[in-house]
Amino acid sequence: MLASSVSLFHDNSSYGPNQIALLLAAGVASVIGLYLGETWKDMERAMADGIALALKACLILLAVGSLIGSWMLAGTAPTVIYFGLGILDPAWFYPAALIICALVAISIGSSWTTAGTIGLALMGISQIMGLSAPVTAGAVISGAYFGDKMSPLSDTTNLAPAMVGVDLFVHIRHMAWTTVPSFLISLVLFSLIGWNSETVQAPAESINAARDILRDNYTIAWPTVLPLALLLVLAMRKVSALPTIAAGALAGCIVALIWQPELVQAFGSPDGELSAFAASVMALFTALADGFQIDTGNESLDSLLSRGGMSSMLNTIWLIMSAMCFGGVMEHTGLLQRIVDALLKGVRGTGSLVTTTVLTSIGMNIIAADQYIAIVLPGRMYRLEFARRGLAPQNLSRTLEDAGTMTSALVPWNTCGAFMAATLGVPTLAYAPYAFVNLLNPVIAIIYGVTNFRIIPLEQEAGAEPSAT
Repeated sequence: MLASSVSLFHDNSSYGPNQIALLLAAGVASVIGLYLGETWKDMERAMADGIALALKACLILLAVGSLIGSWMLAGTAPTVIYFGLGILDPAWFYPAALIICALVAISIGSSWTTAGTIGLALMGISQIMGLSAPVTAGAVISGAYFGDKMSPLSDTTNLAPAMVGVDLFVHIRHMAWTTVPSFLISLVLFSLIGWNSETVQAPAESINAARDILRDNYTIAWPTVLPLALLLVLAMRKVSALPTIAAGALAGCIVALIWQPELVQAFGSPDGELSAFAASVMALFTALADGFQIDTGNESLDSLLSRGGMSSMLNTIWLIMSAMCFGGVMEHTGLLQRIVDALLKGVRGTGSLVTTTVLTSIGMNIIAADQYIAIVLPGRMYRLEFARRGLAPQNLSRTLEDAGTMTSALVPWNTCGAFMAATLGVPTLAYAPYAFVNLLNPVIAIIYGVTNFRIIPLEQEAGAEPSAT
């Protein structure tokens, strides 16, 4: 049903058809559950529990929506775009976006925060330069996930070794063997795309015109990027994502009142009938709830700057809730375990075990629609199997991240795929072919498993380099 939905509706499949397909699939699974002796009450509770697992992600989505709206009103994102247009060269834009997002994500340990801040600004810069939105989104996501995966501050990077009993830094060092080659290959690919892009010679006049429009409509000054600085500092201090993003959104409101007073007044009271205080309240509440709207006289810039608000994330939340209903009933009825048991029957050697783990993690991202489940469930299932075959647990923790973490952003109805599409404004299936790091990582993991390269035996001391493999 999901395949039919994507085939028929293409980029619009996430705006209703995918949700219907997931809910219908949950209904079919429920009917099978009733046939197997499960009660409707228990399955209903399983669906509710599945949704509960994703509530944190939904709250973060709402916070990101409000952050985007307030940052557009405050001039935070426009200021980053303004200076980025003066610094970044179109020919090197894609690899630069990859590197910038990787560095930010390593520093703060969050792919979501990276994409919702620096990634959002890079998307705006690429649009003005006439570059490809899907390729830019692919570069942003590739860099964000590389940095997230290699950062000791990342929740998934801590979760995977915890699931199998491996030291965090042993896990990160072992991951470098698959993740760094993925990044370097991606860097070459993005460089080649940038050099051969027909839009590389973006007219200087159009870039200068865009900068002039931004300067005419906003107060472009370094203080307007204070919300971004605050967000990065809080993230590096390991403050939870929700209060960090909420603080960034509120900081945007304060900056808007101080540095963009004329814009706030015009947005809050276009006809000028409200008092200054009332207009300010209207502007801030509207930006947080429904997003920011501006009329610069340039249609392209208007579409870039008019965005955000909690309401912009409601369709994505609907998609996540539908997916978690399906995943919850599939797990409760044992249908998920049945699929995994069938996969294990084909395991013969190290290569097939690693391949099966990769495929299981990808399958969990598709069926359960959550990257944490794609790490926890296969980690729990295959831990004993890796030990029985004489393989050190860091092989499993690395594989869980190579597949579970990296492919989550490639599934439209997964929490990560839905978040990236909603935040960057590019459908998941449009950017997926260009998320090179995410695509290459599981392939390299399988190649290592098949060739037995950098596969550490169980008897080898934790943290030591392999001598023969």
